[in-house]
Amino acid sequence: MRQYVVDAFADRVFKGNPAAVCLPKAWPSDGLMADIAMENRFSETAFIVREPEGWRLRWFTPGGEIDLCGHATLAAAYVVLRFVEPDADVVRFRTMGGMLTVTRRRGEGGAADVFAMDFPAFDLKPMPVTDAMERALGARPVEAWLGRDLLCVMEDERVVRGLDPDPELLRNLPGLLANVTAAGDPDGGFDCVSRSFAPKLNVPEDPVCGSGHCHILPYWSRRLGKPSLVAYQASARGGVIRATVGGGRVSLGGSAALFSAGTILPD
Repeated sequence: MRQYVVDAFADRVFKGNPAAVCLPKAWPSDGLMADIAMENRFSETAFIVREPEGWRLRWFTPGGEIDLCGHATLAAAYVVLRFVEPDADVVRFRTMGGMLTVTRRRGEGGAADVFAMDFPAFDLKPMPVTDAMERALGARPVEAWLGRDLLCVMEDERVVRGLDPDPELLRNLPGLLANVTAAGDPDGGFDCVSRSFAPKLNVPEDPVCGSGHCHILPYWSRRLGKPSLVAYQASARGGVIRATVGGGRVSLGGSAALFSAGTILPD
């Protein structure tokens, strides 16, 4: 089975969020895909198979299958458009999260290609800020919202960058992931700064989380009154997401870099 490791939301390796992309000729068992994801230990391993209706994409974390993932979708599109369909600039994936379209804008003058992903925006409902959130994160949010994930808003980006949360306490909070965000410093060039934690999926911190930004970016678009935003994920690896929000959708844009290509031998 061919497998590629791609650093997503980055224009060079060792930045952004690494994802494995596997291209089996037919679907492996769910158990085997889960085992491969556990062996890889990335936050996501993507599996893509060309079916009669087109490409189908599934994502597995070390903790099991997930319904939506941004960076591994970007990585999968990068692999398809570079190695399988190099003359194409659009790829569509059928997924648990619906039909996802990724469009490539080819870089000029040596610049990296940019991949724009059309994703659904999560509906956010306000919820009370609790002492449990403060204990788990190590800082008290000023607002809390819930979609698929928990979204906690801090008063300053320095708080977000300095967080050292307790993974076990995070497991007790509502939502699948815990996304923490604050407005970006106007001099820094980013509208918002965020981090994403996923101990429920056996991922202590997701380096750059696309699905998390389907919560984060609609919040900041509404609050700032801006449809177009530039977001920074302040993990140790770091990553930049360029986005447009509107019509219940989020367009997430970023580059990707190939770290490795090889064959895995699950049998």
